[in-house]
This record gives sequence, C-alpha cells and structure tokens, in this order.
Amino acid sequence: MTVLHTNRLTLTPCTPDDCADFIALERDPDVMRFLNGGNPVDRANADPNATFLMPDGTEPYVWTARRTANGAFIGWLCLWPESTALAELGYRLRRADWGQGLAAEGARALVEWGFEGGGYDRIVATTMAVNQASRRVMEKLGMRHTRTEHIDWPDPIPGSEQGEVWYELARADWRGT
Repeated sequence: MTVLHTNRLTLTPCTPDDCADFIALERDPDVMRFLNGGNPVDRANADPNATFLMPDGTEPYVWTARRTANGAFIGWLCLWPESTALAELGYRLRRADWGQGLAAEGARALVEWGFEGGGYDRIVATTMAVNQASRRVMEKLGMRHTRTEHIDWPDPIPGSEQGEVWYELARADWRGT
C-alpha cells in the first residue's frame, strides 16, 4: 500500500494508532445508521458475524483519511480484494465531514490506485438502497447500479426492506472522473 494524496486529503495505510478514531466513528449513531440501525458498536461484545468492517488499524487494505492542511481525522476508506481482479470499495467518514465531497474525493483516489496500481479489473461497492448519500458517491465515481438484493436479515433495520444495492466499475470504463 502506498500513501495517496488528493487536493484536500492524505490517505495513509492504517495503523493501530488510528483505532481510537475508528471506534469513535462506530459510536456515532448517524454514522452507523445504514450499517446496524444506528447502534453504537461495543467491540467487546461485537457480533462475530457482523457484515460491516470494524478496523482496528492492522488491516492491510484500509487507509486512514486525514485533512492534508491540518492532519485532522475524517474517516477511513478501504479497497478490499475479493480476488486478484476484483475489489470492494468501502468508506466511513465522521458526520462533521459529510456533504463536502470528501468521500468521493478519497474514493476516487482509491479507485484510481486500484486500477493503476492494484491491478484490479473491477471495483464494486454496496449500500442500502435508502442510503442516497453513499449512492451519490458511487455515481460520482462513474459506478453503475448493477443489481438490488433483498436479504432476509434476522434483525432488519429501517430501510432494509428496500434492499441492498450493488454498484460496479470496470477498468475499461474508468475515466478518472
């Protein structure tokens, strides 16, 4: 992994020193709304089958995002390999940093790295159908909605009945937008 730079962000491979910031994200009900219904994550009693990532700073495919100007933590992004040709994009930002285009800016840098440095042919991302903000980030990257899956969750959260949407971008379609 390498350090990535954008106009406003520096993305560095995560370290255990980032764990407290990661945990703070998991304790914000708004940040966790589309992941577990907004419940703060208790890592000591976390569900081992949780479908969302809870990084602790040792993950090889997670970058910590900080503002270049002052080093302030804004969140994390990941490009998790599913195979040698396919990776899944993920991101989680502090609520205070929402609505500023930072998720798209960081994700764009990660997608570019994935295609040019990571050797991936396709990058996918998922979110709840009702998570319009995350869907907009994916669309800004040029990703296309490929399917909606309806999953019978044992403990459904509000909006899950509308399904989980999958977006995809192929290297051949990447324009660096």
